[in-house]
Amino acid sequence: MKSFRSTIDGTGADIECISVLLPLPLGRTYTYAVSVGLLAEYPLEVGDFVLVPLGTREVAGVIWDDHVDKIPLAKLKHVLAKLEIPRMSETTRRFAKWVANYNMVSLGSILRMFISVPDALRPPKPITVYSLAMERPEIRMTEARVRVMKVLGVSGPLSANVLTQKAGVGAGVIKGLIKIEALKVTNLTPPPNFKEPAWRAPGPTLSLEQASVANQMRASVKKGQFTALVLEGVPGSGKTEVYLEAVCQALAQGKQVLILLPEIALGAQWLARFKERFGCAPAEWHSDLTQAKRRITWRAVATGEARVIVGARSALFLPYKSLGLIVIDEEHDQSFKQEDGVIYNARDMAVVRAKYGKIPIILASATPSLESLQNASLGRYQHFDLPDRYGGAKLPDISIVDMCKDGPVTGNWLSPSLIEALRQTFDAGEQALLFLNRRGYAPLTLCQGCGHRFQCPHCTAWLVEHRLIGRLQCHHCGYQIKSPKQCPSCEQKDKLYACGPGVERVAEEFSKFFPDVRSEIVVSDNINTPGQAQELVRQIEAREVDVIIGTQIVAKGYHFPYLTLVGVIDADVGLTGGDLRALERTYQLLYQVSGRAGRGERPGRVLVQTYDPKNAVMQALRNGDHKGFIETMIRDRQSHKMPPFGRLAGVIISGLDEHAVDKAAQDLARTAPRDNGVVTLGPAPAPLKLLRGRHRRRFLVKTDKEVNIQAKIRSWLKTTAVSRKVRVQLDIDPYSFM
Repeated sequence: MKSFRSTIDGTGADIECISVLLPLPLGRTYTYAVSVGLLAEYPLEVGDFVLVPLGTREVAGVIWDDHVDKIPLAKLKHVLAKLEIPRMSETTRRFAKWVANYNMVSLGSILRMFISVPDALRPPKPITVYSLAMERPEIRMTEARVRVMKVLGVSGPLSANVLTQKAGVGAGVIKGLIKIEALKVTNLTPPPNFKEPAWRAPGPTLSLEQASVANQMRASVKKGQFTALVLEGVPGSGKTEVYLEAVCQALAQGKQVLILLPEIALGAQWLARFKERFGCAPAEWHSDLTQAKRRITWRAVATGEARVIVGARSALFLPYKSLGLIVIDEEHDQSFKQEDGVIYNARDMAVVRAKYGKIPIILASATPSLESLQNASLGRYQHFDLPDRYGGAKLPDISIVDMCKDGPVTGNWLSPSLIEALRQTFDAGEQALLFLNRRGYAPLTLCQGCGHRFQCPHCTAWLVEHRLIGRLQCHHCGYQIKSPKQCPSCEQKDKLYACGPGVERVAEEFSKFFPDVRSEIVVSDNINTPGQAQELVRQIEAREVDVIIGTQIVAKGYHFPYLTLVGVIDADVGLTGGDLRALERTYQLLYQVSGRAGRGERPGRVLVQTYDPKNAVMQALRNGDHKGFIETMIRDRQSHKMPPFGRLAGVIISGLDEHAVDKAAQDLARTAPRDNGVVTLGPAPAPLKLLRGRHRRRFLVKTDKEVNIQAKIRSWLKTTAVSRKVRVQLDIDPYSFM
């Protein structure tokens, strides 16, 4: 233990004191005393998990390498216990400090992310089993007792539940036999919950191109040094099989592996592929896990039992015992950016975690982010490219449908060209995907009589009609109402009109043209667990579904050999607005969804419906000019000193009292940093100026690349006091400007 001795309250008494960081939104540690008896039995070190009193509760914290406060002996509280869990490593503690400092949040809030399952800090309860006593007393044998004896004589020790089930008796029979000492009770350590992946088993045969990249990645893992590897490859090029070779190398060295997926609940095919390759399932970490499963997984990660962890962004903050490799699959995906609570980018934080741990990280994507590509061009990251599909499959032909010239009749959304392509696809016995990144039936409902628009009372947003469930919903706060029969403003009936298409509306129109074709709507509303995703994959692979009609959740990762046609309904969604990444995001999304076509032996084609065919995104897709588009985006960012050539930070002022929010924003505006290399824009109402009942104003701080933007903001916020009625949130490297 980093020992601190201090004379307390002038009494001359020597007390062993330690600093403990608690998982609370606080930026400081607390000082606790340690009894001589506890130290003698359990020597303490920095990083150990301890149980301490806090007010009337007991809280788990971590011993931290921080100074101790001089507190009078009478007020000093004692550590209650050392928890039986491997200590938090120096690497993890350094990483936690860095994340807190970079994202400008309290260190305690970061620790709370690491201790997300407090129950897991306590050792698991032993399993109680029952067996026949060596020396059994003379007892009255009943039919039930005879059955119990026979079962145990054949099976050996069993738990109470299994024993009662096999013997067909009640719990009272077991208790009675225990009481008369006819049965022996034994407490056993629970068996491992996760199997060792069979990393020695041969994987699929790689192409020469794949094997070359895989060997270089294996070599990087073997060195055990920090290096960032960008794995770029066209959809279907076998990126997963390549980085799984690196996973094998890490496992061979006895290390743990973290693989982050953008939507783990939808990675059914990926999980099936892993199980086929390694003979067991990985440890999963995502929001759909039960609390019991989270407790088991968290502890298995801490003890090193779980060797491969596959999870959403929060899996980055598990207490790894011996992490040897990090893989970010679909590293460009914006879902790696956490927008609520502690705001952070899991991809960027993972790179830092790898750097502190001196381990490699693989950033895999068919469309890597501009930030990753720029780092590669500067030599900070290594760049590997897989330009061809595996097994000789060809990339699909992409056609742009000009909706101004080849659009449908008014009220319809499927162009004649797309309808004809669908007909040809189904006649050939193949499958299709219709893509529209908009949930529900229609994004807006208005009254044609008075113009009333149905809006969320808590957010600056329209209510989205979900006709299948008969509701209007807000996709920001969850507010919903029954679909109205009349306008609440003018009370006219039969005047409500659905504006614009969602996937439900596309499905409705599709069924009019193809009433006998089997379709499935795939959105986060009905496919949000691994089990649901697995069933969907089974149906599609079994050819029980002819057309998938879905949002962005079907745009990446899936491999269906008979899916040969992709139709993009409204490709212009997301092209406009104040988002600096709008073009990049739209291109990535359309390129990814296009990659679902023709991944098997049959060739694929893609029809992209747009009202802006001359847009750079559409031209790049049509011409297959992936590199040219990226170069254009990089030049544009560079000319405006936008990321990755400059720094951005969002400052969001919010509160229930709009007047207090405006006053706080005005006060901050007077002291906002505006010097060399720093520009502060705002305050201005956020595009979502009302969100979940809170009024919002935004600043945007823009600096040169070399400026320490966090230091500028800290200095700024210290100069101005704001009302406790408002909340100030900081978003370093923002992805959302809403």
